[in-house]
Amino acid sequence: MIAATTYPVCFSHVGITVPDLNKAIAFFTSAMGWYYVSGPIHVEENGVGGLSEIGKKIYGTGWGAFSFAHLVSADGIGFEMFEFKNNPFQTSQNNPFVTSIHHFCIQDPHIEERVERIVHFGGKQKTGIMPLDPTGVKPYKMVYMEDPFGNLIEIYTHSYIQHNQ
Repeated sequence: MIAATTYPVCFSHVGITVPDLNKAIAFFTSAMGWYYVSGPIHVEENGVGGLSEIGKKIYGTGWGAFSFAHLVSADGIGFEMFEFKNNPFQTSQNNPFVTSIHHFCIQDPHIEERVERIVHFGGKQKTGIMPLDPTGVKPYKMVYMEDPFGNLIEIYTHSYIQHNQ
């Protein structure tokens, strides 16, 4: 019998794949101000030890090697980045029309300054800053950005629940 879950679980972290781990570490610590925790940690498919074994269970065979690093946001959410040896893509293959993770969202009340900072450190602005309340009563705004590799980043000025009530 499955026990009933009577509480919402916490979000721990999100992981993304990038073509250049060191560039990603520099971008996300500079553009987002996230804290560096650890890495790069290198894992070989033919290596020995716990991480190689975990990699084989998750990715199967043929991945060769990867390196990964950990950052954390101001509210304690982890951000894990992977650079796979056999990744042929230099930009994200993000496609909202297929099943996958589409984007991640951050919250910053100073949306214009965050947009400038992301662009300054190598990201791109994908959309204009848009109001979310057509009546103009609530000052909520959002924008879509890209990291230097094309991964989508959404920015909200207010909390998720405020934006969506």
